[in-house]
Formats: sequence, structure tokens, C-alpha cells
Amino acid sequence: MELDDELRAKDPARIAGMFDAIAARYDFLNHLLSAGIDRYWRARAIRSLRLTGRETLLDLCTGTGDLAIAAAAPRRAARVVGLDFAAAMLHVGQEKVARAGLARRVRLLRGDAMRIPLAAASVDAVTIAFGIRNVADPAAACRDIHRVLRPGGRLAILEFGLPRAPVVRSLYLWYFRHVLPRIGRLVSRHTAAYDYLPASVGAFPPPETFAGVLRAAGFADVAVSPLTFGIVYLYSGTVAP
Repeated sequence: MELDDELRAKDPARIAGMFDAIAARYDFLNHLLSAGIDRYWRARAIRSLRLTGRETLLDLCTGTGDLAIAAAAPRRAARVVGLDFAAAMLHVGQEKVARAGLARRVRLLRGDAMRIPLAAASVDAVTIAFGIRNVADPAAACRDIHRVLRPGGRLAILEFGLPRAPVVRSLYLWYFRHVLPRIGRLVSRHTAAYDYLPASVGAFPPPETFAGVLRAAGFADVAVSPLTFGIVYLYSGTVAP
């Protein structure tokens, strides 16, 4: 399957297989290619949820569990469930959860973001960090997120975007299309994963369009916040009380 076809189809098995293939190097490359700013982006997403330490939080597309682990810090969520369809990524995440001493508070499960294996109105907050663009039907995932959130629950989604300032946009696109894939291929030894990344970001809807997807799924108070010159966008919303 060609990359363009893969982007259109977003076959879960193929996407999961691609992420499984780079699982061992995934965290290292995330921190390297973002110059460590990925930690700040995740912290911003968690802060936007206004957690009190009593909540149950669902982290979709959890990958190796970085956001799930960060959300379980003191005075954040009381309980965290991480969900992903890539088994090798979850295996890395489980090891990180155990090392952090969070096995009683953080549970990682294999599952589909479009068919979340949780009861309706069962969680207080949902996060997704850089995973919604990999879901075959983001609108279906947003509707199911709305289903599992309790009234008054909050959503925070981080996703890559394209900077609007012309100079920043040009520099970013040069890095994203030429430098990042080469470093990614060299370190991960995977030929397609870091070509898929810039291609999938380019194929994702513009911020205003995705905000409309959230509203159509039933979310209120939808807001879009550009981070780091618009390299990343933070999407937030709530379920009406």
C-alpha cells in the first residue's frame, strides 16, 4: 500500500504495526525531534483540564503512556486509563508505569478509540496527545469520547498543525519534510513511519474545521489554542452539565 493510500484508509492494523515497529525508539525520538518541548505541550493539556486529584481520566491513543503517567502526578487525576491499539507501544508504557510506581493508579489497555470499552458517563476527563489524526474516523472517536464523559467532563486534544506566520511556516515545513524524516529513519531504522508523520499532519483538517467536528460531536465551550507558534494546537471542550 502506498503512503497516500495508507493516509486515506488509515487501516488500524497497518497504523498499529507501524507504531509497534518504532516502539523501542519512540520516546527518544519524540524528545529529540521536539527538542524536549513535547513535555511542555502535555503539561499544558493536563493543566487545561483543571484537575483536583479526584478524577478518573482516560488517555486515548496513549502510546507509551507519557501523558497518562504525567496525569497521575500528585494533585492531578486519581485514576488513569490509557487506551491504544499498538501492543508494543503499550508494552513499553507498562514498563514505564511500573518504574514510576503507578501500577495501582494507571491501567493501560489495548483498544479502539472509535469504540471505547468503557461505560457511558464513566470518566471525568479525556486526553489525546498527537493521536487523533491516526484514527480512521476522528468524528466517530469524538462522538464516543462524548459518550464516556460525565456531564461537566472536559476534553483536551493535542495535535500538530501548520504555523500561520510565513517565515515560521517555511522553516517548519523544511524541517518537518526534510530533516525530521531523515533523523527518524536513521534512529528508528523504519523507512515509512517518519514519512507518514509529516504526511498525516498535512492531511489533518485545519484547526477551525476540527473544532467544528468537536461541536458536531456535542461538545460545548470548544476552544482552539495555538502552542509554540502554531506547531501544535490544543483543542478543548466540555460536556454540558
